[in-house]
Amino acid sequence: MNKERLIFAPATKQYTKYTLSRSSLDPSPLTQFNTWYGQAVESGEPLAESCTLATASLPSGRVSARVVLFKELDKRGFIVYSNWQTSKKAMHVKSNPRAAITFFWKNLERQVRVEGQTEFITPEESLAYFRTRPRESQIGAHASPQSQIVASREQLEKYVRETSEKFKDVEDIPLPDGWGGLRIVPDEVEFWQGRANRIHDRFSYTRDNEASQWKLERLAP
Repeated sequence: MNKERLIFAPATKQYTKYTLSRSSLDPSPLTQFNTWYGQAVESGEPLAESCTLATASLPSGRVSARVVLFKELDKRGFIVYSNWQTSKKAMHVKSNPRAAITFFWKNLERQVRVEGQTEFITPEESLAYFRTRPRESQIGAHASPQSQIVASREQLEKYVRETSEKFKDVEDIPLPDGWGGLRIVPDEVEFWQGRANRIHDRFSYTRDNEASQWKLERLAP
C-alpha cells in the first residue's frame, strides 16, 4: 500500500467580509434569495446562476449531483431547464420527486441551500424560454440524447449536422420532446454567510404548512 499522503486542500480560509443577522433577513426566503442573487451578479461573480442540482433514485437511494444553470425564480420556486427524457436526473425525478440545489458565491462568501419537491412547468412556459435560446442551442437540445452512450465525438457531431439539416428551413424550431423546465418548490431554504474561525452565520427557513408561512431559525455552524 502506498503510504504517501496526498494533500490537496489549501490553507484554511478565513471568511471575514460580511455578517448575517435575523433582522436583516426578509420574511420570505424567495425575496431574500432574489436580493442575494442580485448582489452576487453585481459583485462580478462568474456564472452567479450556476448551482449544484442533487437528485436521488429510489429504491436504491443512489445520489447524483451536477452543476446546472438556474434560470428563473417565480412565486412557487426555482426553475432549471434540461432534458427530462433520457438524462440520469430525469430517471431519478421519476422515481423520487425530491431534489436539492446549492448556490455558492465565492466573492460574497455566501451559500444558499434549497430542498423541496419537484414539478414540471407547462409546455407553454418551457417553449417561451426555449425561444430565447440561441438557434444552435435549440438544435443541440434536439440532437443530443443526453446522458446516453455515444460511440465518438464524430457521432455526436453527425447528430448535430443531421438535426441542422432537418430544421434548415424551419424558422421556429419546436420544443424537443421531454425537454423543459423543472421547478423545485422549496420546503427548506438555508442562507449561509461565511464568518471567521468557522463560526458562520446560518439561517434556515422551513415551510409551516398549517400557518401558511415560513419559520426562520438560526442554525449552529
